[in-house]
Amino acid sequence: MKYAAYRNESISRVGFGGICVMNETPKDAERIVGTAIDRGITYFDVAPTYGNAEERLGPVLAPYRNSVFLACKTNRRDAATAKEELAESLRKLETDHFDLYQLHGIETDADVDEILGSGGALEALRDAKERGVVRYLGFSAHNEAAALRLLEAFPFDSVLFPVNRFIWHAGGTGPSIAAAARERGAHTLALKALALRRWHEGETRTWAKTWYKPVESYEEAREGLRFTLSQSGVVAAVSPGHEEFLWWACDAVDTFEALGESEEDKIAKRSRAVSPVFSTTVTAI
Repeated sequence: MKYAAYRNESISRVGFGGICVMNETPKDAERIVGTAIDRGITYFDVAPTYGNAEERLGPVLAPYRNSVFLACKTNRRDAATAKEELAESLRKLETDHFDLYQLHGIETDADVDEILGSGGALEALRDAKERGVVRYLGFSAHNEAAALRLLEAFPFDSVLFPVNRFIWHAGGTGPSIAAAARERGAHTLALKALALRRWHEGETRTWAKTWYKPVESYEEAREGLRFTLSQSGVVAAVSPGHEEFLWWACDAVDTFEALGESEEDKIAKRSRAVSPVFSTTVTAI
């Protein structure tokens, strides 16, 4: 496993997506998390919207809690309910603090207005940091304009958003957020590194926990992760929802080398021919 700096921390360049343990048995959740720890993963990311992932992850991660970087999220937009959700997530995850707490799934100007306004969720996050309940603050987004507004409004420690070769080159989404994050000293955490495209209508969805079609081979996974982790400012990439992709990502990062300029150019040319999961005009599901 390779590691990168997140503020004063060192975190694994592959992040454990909490959906990996959603709907798994407690025994399988224990096995998956134990294997992830053995592979060197220290960065874990989860959210209340991931089904029963918090309930599954909390008990099995507890023995390792002091040696991992645990990130959680809230999709609440007002301070009162965000504070309640934070407390509930701490309970389910059997911890007294989160290393990173994030506003989740920022999509619209209305989201940003409510979060930043009087009584907005940002007040709850700032209060939690002052009380030591969370150490760092961030947000996740798929909408570029909304993400840029938040980066301009508050000194977040990081932003979690899609950094994917097809989304970047064919969809035009990502470069502006990455540049703004670097300019403001915020780290980039990546989503969708192993995404290919949206499922076609009527297509059999072979992977139940990914609403998009993921890569189909280790070589595709390796190229996707190499692209993502080669982008300036990207600290780590969070895995998709099935453990198979997590192990592919671990294998890929073990031999990771940043793309050279000619490799970047070849990937850009191929990627422009693919219909991406997101574009500047497409929002998340």
